[in-house]
Amino acid sequence: QVQLVESGGGLVQAGGSLRLSCVVSGSIFRIETMGWYRQAPGKQRELVAYITSGGTTNYVDSAKGRFTISRDNAKNTVYLQMNSLKPEDTAVYYCKADLISATTGWAAYWGRGTQVTVSS
Repeated sequence: QVQLVESGGGLVQAGGSLRLSCVVSGSIFRIETMGWYRQAPGKQRELVAYITSGGTTNYVDSAKGRFTISRDNAKNTVYLQMNSLKPEDTAVYYCKADLISATTGWAAYWGRGTQVTVSS
């Protein structure tokens, strides 16, 4: 059974920083793309950033220059360093991994999310 567990969310003042982590566990053969999404109340879930197994990254325009995605392949972990946070960054942040597992082959898996709240 593959599991993704996020951590690192919380309440922070505008201008502050948070570092999110997501650990992938289970019978995994290979993890390709790992990413962070967010969903604010009343809005659709949106991609924030992703990173491929080769290290290629991509960010939503609102995150460029403020957020940095990275991964530790040895630990099956992806990170999102968020700096200069704004109230509009408030959302539930979800981790997603595209991977090959022993039971399902290629599939996309999601974590349960971690709340990020930025106060003004």
